[in-house]
Amino acid sequence: MYSVNYHRASSVADAAKQLKNGDAKLLSGGMTLIPAMKTRLAAPSDLVDVSRLKELQGVKVSGKTVTIGAATTHYDVSTDEKLKKACPALAHLASLIGDPAVRYKGTIGGSIANNDPAADYPAALLALGATIVTNKREIAAEKFFKGLFETALKEGEIITAVTFTAPAKAAYQKFRNPASRYAIVGVFVTKGKDGVRAAVTGAGEDGVFRSKEIEAALAKNFDASALDALKVSAKGLMGDLHASADYRANLIAVMAKRAVAAANA
Repeated sequence: MYSVNYHRASSVADAAKQLKNGDAKLLSGGMTLIPAMKTRLAAPSDLVDVSRLKELQGVKVSGKTVTIGAATTHYDVSTDEKLKKACPALAHLASLIGDPAVRYKGTIGGSIANNDPAADYPAALLALGATIVTNKREIAAEKFFKGLFETALKEGEIITAVTFTAPAKAAYQKFRNPASRYAIVGVFVTKGKDGVRAAVTGAGEDGVFRSKEIEAALAKNFDASALDALKVSAKGLMGDLHASADYRANLIAVMAKRAVAAANA
């Protein structure tokens, strides 16, 4: 590791102020940033630690409205009793992330700010029609995720929370890499007052995306059998040493059927 200036922010406003120092980066769980620094893929001059800010932690449920602080860990998301009642699918998703060490340190805000193309939360927030709240504005998930590791965040902007309306039904299923536990393909489906939504992670060349084919089939009949004839095109899907584009296309259909079955269980 090289020399770096460390700052523990006392508030979101203080964090925003500290971000103006040189090439400063926010530090929450550090699950991506610290390894990147160790391998010299990132070299910030300053680290601004927001992991201990109480104002960024915790899950709140008011009626059907769910709000999760950006510094809430995956473990806390997975074990929160209020969330398990309001949206058990999201709690289940969080329980599948990495291993215990990752879940105890990694945060929902850090995950979506990084927007790894195989991360789990982006699919959930896109399918839930969530809103990402920052210290400056509110951004719909549809406009937040821009592509591989790209988001709508501007310089100095800090994610403070995510919020969404709990759907009537939802579920997440993923085929994960046995080593990293990242999604080779993950599908999150929801059914609510605004209809059916389905988002896919781990497969798209341009990152997380909504599947119009899955949504159209399930809009007619929200049952796994409605996807029996589903044919997903491999066009625009990733192919790598873990899975070809064609294999991922097949996995999307399989994971979607499993997700719908779980949502109806």
